[in-house]
Order: sequence, then C-alpha cells, then structure tokens
Amino acid sequence: MPTLFQQIQAGTLWDFHGGIHPPVRKSQTSSKPVAQLPLPDRLYLPLRQHIGVAGRLIVAVGQRVLKGEALTSADNSMAVPVHAPTSGVIHSISQHTSAHPSALPEPVIVLVPDGKDEWRERRPLNIATSSRHQILERIQDSGIAGMGGAGFPTHLKAGMQQPVDYLIINAVECEPYISADDALMQEAPTTIVKGIDILCQLLNPKAVLIGIEADKPIAIAALKAACSQREHYYVREVPVKYPSGGEKQLIQLLTNKEVPAGRRPADIGIVMQNVGTAFAIAQAVLDDQPLISRIVTVTGETLRQPQNVLALLGTPVSSLLDFCGFQSEAKQKVIMGGPMMGFTLPDLAVPIVKTTNCILAPTRDELPDNGPELDCIRCGQCADACPATLLPQQLLWYSKARDPAKLQEYNLFDCIECGACAYVCPSEIPLVQYYRVAKAEIREQQREALKAEQAKARFEARNARLEQEKQQRLARNQQLAAARQQTQPNQNQTVAEALARVKAQQAEKAALQATDSAKDHQQILAERELKKQQAREYQAQKQATAAASAADRTLASTSDSSVDSKAAAVAAAIARAKARQADAASSPTVEQTTAAEPTTQDTADPRKAAVAAALARAKARQAGQTNSTMAEPSAIAAEPEQQDPRKAAIAAALARAKAKQSVTTTTATTVAEPVTADAAAMPEDPRKAAIAAALARAKAKQSATPAQETAIVKPAVADIAVTTEQQRQAADTGIQPDAAGNDDPRKAAVAAALARAKARKAQQSTEHQTTEQQLSEQRDSEESKTE
Repeated sequence: MPTLFQQIQAGTLWDFHGGIHPPVRKSQTSSKPVAQLPLPDRLYLPLRQHIGVAGRLIVAVGQRVLKGEALTSADNSMAVPVHAPTSGVIHSISQHTSAHPSALPEPVIVLVPDGKDEWRERRPLNIATSSRHQILERIQDSGIAGMGGAGFPTHLKAGMQQPVDYLIINAVECEPYISADDALMQEAPTTIVKGIDILCQLLNPKAVLIGIEADKPIAIAALKAACSQREHYYVREVPVKYPSGGEKQLIQLLTNKEVPAGRRPADIGIVMQNVGTAFAIAQAVLDDQPLISRIVTVTGETLRQPQNVLALLGTPVSSLLDFCGFQSEAKQKVIMGGPMMGFTLPDLAVPIVKTTNCILAPTRDELPDNGPELDCIRCGQCADACPATLLPQQLLWYSKARDPAKLQEYNLFDCIECGACAYVCPSEIPLVQYYRVAKAEIREQQREALKAEQAKARFEARNARLEQEKQQRLARNQQLAAARQQTQPNQNQTVAEALARVKAQQAEKAALQATDSAKDHQQILAERELKKQQAREYQAQKQATAAASAADRTLASTSDSSVDSKAAAVAAAIARAKARQADAASSPTVEQTTAAEPTTQDTADPRKAAVAAALARAKARQAGQTNSTMAEPSAIAAEPEQQDPRKAAIAAALARAKAKQSVTTTTATTVAEPVTADAAAMPEDPRKAAIAAALARAKAKQSATPAQETAIVKPAVADIAVTTEQQRQAADTGIQPDAAGNDDPRKAAVAAALARAKARKAQQSTEHQTTEQQLSEQRDSEESKTE
C-alpha cells in the first residue's frame, strides 16, 4: 500500500464533509487585467489591521513621511507595523469607522498624499547570504500578515521551530465573486514562486502543495509553468465546492489529515499560507517593499466596470466604487468580502485593509435580502452542509441562551463562519451572526480571565523576587558579619569591656542618686520639724497674747461694773432717805412708821421687785451697748447676768420708798435720827478705795490703749462724781447710803464671772492648739506619701 506521501505525489485528492455549490459569478472580473487605482485625496490607515495587537505610534501630526516609511513599530511578537502607502503629510490621528462587522471606531492615521509618490531608501536582502533571523525580521518589519482573510502575523507561522511536512499554498479562492488571487496568479506567478522559495528556506518542508480550484485554468497553467523547475512543488486542481478554500478543509482535501478540535495545523506538521501572502513576502525580502497595497475585486451589478483593482491600503471604499462606475440604488448595500463570509458596511468611508479582498455592490435582485427569521424546524440541513461537522442548531440554541460552557463543549470555535449553514437554512436564520456574537462574548471573558491570570502571575513573581532579594540580603549580611569577625578578633572583648564600663557608670550613678536621695530626705525631715516647732511657738505666743488681752478686758469690765454697782447703791440710799423724809412728814409718830414699814415691805416687795428687776435689766443692756463699744462680746455677755441682782436690789429699795410715801407720812425730825445713825455707822474707806482703784486702772489702760482708756475712764469719773455728790448730800441730810455694793456676794459674783471667762479662753486656746496640731500632722503624712 502506498504511503501518504506517495499518494500525494501521485496526485490523489480526498474530500471533506458537507459543503455547498453556490453560483460562482467570477467571470465578470477574472478575465480582466488588474487596474491601477489613482491616488485618493486621503488615506485612512488603522493602527491594527491583523489579528494581534497594534504597534507603537512613531509619527506625529504635521510630519511628512515617505512611501514605505513605517508609521508604527512592532514592539510585540503579535504586532506588525503599518507603513505609508505613498509620500505625504500626517493630517491627523483620530477615531474612524473600522473595517469590522461591529463597525466600532478605532484609531487611524489620516495621511494626505502629496502626489510625488517618493520612496524611502530600500535595502533588498540576498536570501542566499541572509540568515533565517534576518529574513523573519524583514517579514515582520514589512508588516506582512495573512492576506487570505484571517490576518495572522506571517513571521510567526514562518518561524516555527517544529518540523514541517507540508507547506500548502492556498490559491483556491472558493467564495463567489472573488477573483483577486486568480488575477494575481495570472500576472505574477514568478514572484509568487519566489515567495514560496523563501518560505521553504525558513520551514524546510518535505513538499509544497499548491491548491487551486478547477475553474481557474489560466492561473493553473501559469503556476505550473513557474514551478516546473522546482522539485517537490505540486500544483493540485481541487473541485469547485464551497468552502474548499478553508484551512482545515483544504488540508483534508490535499493530505487526508484532519486537524483536531482546538488544535492548529502546525500540530500535525502542516503550514498553510495564502498565495497573496507569498507574493508579499517576495516583495518584502527581495525588493524591500512593505505591504502597502493589495489587489481587491470590485464587483456587482451596480458597477459599470467591475474589475480587480490594485489599491493602496487606507483607500476609502467610496474611491474604489467611484473608480468602477458605481450606480447606487435605493437601499443599496455594500459588502466587504464575499457574499458568504462578508459583512455589510455602515459607511463607505471604511478603508481598505490588509485582509480586504473584495468589495461587492449587488442589486436587490442580484442578492436579495433575507426574509424574516422563522423558528427552527430541525430539518438538519445545516448539519449536513457544515464542513466542520458541527451541530449548527445546537450552537444556535446555546448562543441565544448565552451558555459559554455548552458552546465550548460543542466546539463553537471550530466554526469557520463560512455561511454554508445559513445558506441552506429554510427558516432563513442568520446562524453565522449568532455565532460571531457568541464568539466575541467568550473572547472577552477569556481576555478578562487572562488579564486576571497575568496579574496573579506578576504578583506571585513579585513576591518571589522580593523573597529572593530578602534571602540575598540575609546571605550578604551574614557574609559581612563573618568577614568582620575574621578581621576583628578582639571585637567581642572590646564590646564586653565597653559594656562593663557602661554598667560601672550606671552603678556609680545609681549610688550617687541613692546618697543624694537619702540626704534630701533627711533635709526634708529637718525642715519639717523646724516648721512644726515654729508653728508651735507661734501658737503659744498667740495664745498668751489672747489670754493677756482677755484678762485686761475682764478686769476693765469688772472695775466698771463695781463702780456702777456702788453708784447704784448710793442712788438707792438717797432714794430711801427721801422716802423716809416723806413718811416722816405724813406720819404723826415714829412707831406707826416703823410698824407699817415691815408690813408694806413684806407685801409689796416680791411683785414690784420682779417688775423693777426686768426694767433694770433692760436699761442695763441699753447702757452696756452704748458705753462698752470697745469691749469684746464674750465679756459683755457675761457681765449683765452678774449686774442684774444689784440693780434689782436698788430698784426694790426705790419701790419700797415710794410705797412708804403712799401709806404713811412722818415728820422729818423723827426720820432724821435713824438716818443720821445709819450715816454715822457707814464706813467711808471701802468706797474711797474702790474709787482710787478705778482711777488707777483707768490710768494704766490709758498708757496702753488711749482709745479704750478714754471710753472707760469717762464713765468711771462720772460715777465717782455721782458717788461723791451722793455722799455730800447724805452728809447734809444725815442719811447713810446703802453699802450693799461692797458686800461679799457681789465680789464673789465678779470673781466667778472672771473665772468663767478665763475658763472659756483656756478651752478655746486648747481647742485651737489641738486643731493646729492635727493639721500639721496631716500635712506631714501627705508629704511623706509624696516622697
């Protein structure tokens, strides 16, 4: 049995599942030569025209650029640069409608051509002497990406390291209306073969298989003639069937190999490139011409001159349509791409990009709109037509339900979006549109998950780097410590000595602090004892001064009261004498007077004496308030109680005298005798002695406190004068005054009052001293706690 390679050499072809046979409609453009499109007014160059990431912008607004000059730089393996299709000035860098089914705006460079078409300096490579790396770098720097529709960066597929069995050049171009590759193969087969030679030098495959649909006889003949001098270059005619130009379908047709789900052709040793990509590689490497233009099929019944046009990248679609005589009709739709896999443009200002191969402007009769979408009837025609052996109806349900897990389970991403299922669907369901939306959502979710995973990886790498740096620092510190120990052997002893000195200084300082604190404590105790002694001396001095002052005040009040008592006694005696004289005048005999006197005294004395005593006390209080303003309250409070009995006695005598006058009248001669006898019998020495004592005390006080002595002496002198006047009257009348003021009971009362006053002062002094001592002890205890 022949091997696979032998079968391929023999020209064996295989078939794939499904597929359809729509009208081809390529004759309108395939037989015409490629036309050169004039320079448009403006070129709109998207920064990203391939599958991958956009390059870094390296031009500015207002800058003049030359033809072939790079506008972006490839700083990533998935990035390819964009070049100026002609010389001109950068007008702006703004957002513009993208050449994508979503029609979302994307950043573009707006270039205004200057008409000179001036090239930059070009440096072709010699493939015989150039290295593999140089060739791959030239391919990437030239901005070459897959021109069959996917737009995958070519340098990645051409630079694979794993062995390659077959290099397949896809020249099938199976979709209706499109004939751009057919025109290219007819006009530049030799350049295409040179591009294939460069790919073979990079990949070193066993054989090269060039697949072309059987409806392109001129292209087939041209390529066979160009490949006639190359060994293992095989041009194979494949049957006209859509989508035989799909990557997996063409591989199965030419090699009978199937690419597993979720895998790439490189995994089974196969690399596929489009025929237009091979042509661009040859131009980039051999002529240093970057990818700045491509052949585009402009066709449709609304055009007067449908044809293939060589258009610069960035040319608006409207410029191509106008060049081919576009005649718009009502509700005109323009499709970028073929009728099966293309998409309707929302704006004719959309530019031509690297993956654009056709602009279709059909009439409504030529390509009618789809009818209203109906419910799926589960006829199964979509599954029969699917070239990827999928279940389109299941994918439709899960796409509507937005169930990404089920969609991946049913291999949604194996769908090549060929449109065969939608073409045969009797319910006219736009299946491909549902699949595109579902793919976009899943890609976005995967992109977010990838970002999260990358962020996690960066975080873990950062933590690992920090931990490594930490370990390195620890190791470096340990090495430095070991080096210091080796270079300084006595370092430990030096440190120990330093520590010993520090400890000795601390101990010495602690001893000094203890000594100072003991001295300070003793000094505080001594100062405290001194303060206590001074306080006690001050209290004793204060008590002595208070006692002396109290004694002086008591003696002064006692002397005054004695003089007052004596004066009152004299006045009482004079009153009794006058009463007796009145009784003597009214009474005929001395016996009646003497008989009536005791009776009246016995009956009238108790009640009248009480009344008189009360009046006398009131008068005495008034006299004490007016005459003794300088005396202390304690002495004044004690004296009225001792003066009341004497004044009561005087008042009683006056009452008795008045009573006697009302009862009996006696003659003056009879009364005179007893009065004279009483006066002769009354001694005069005690009264004089009292007067002399009062005068002496007044003089003594006058020398100490003049203000007080003046207040005391004046009433004393007045009393003495009254007493002398009474004695003189008594001598004239022969009546003896009452000497009751000199009797012992009064002196005893005065002495008792003095004793009570001294006792009170002594008690107050004792209490004050006790209080001071308690306060001093309390302060001592608080100071001890504070220390």
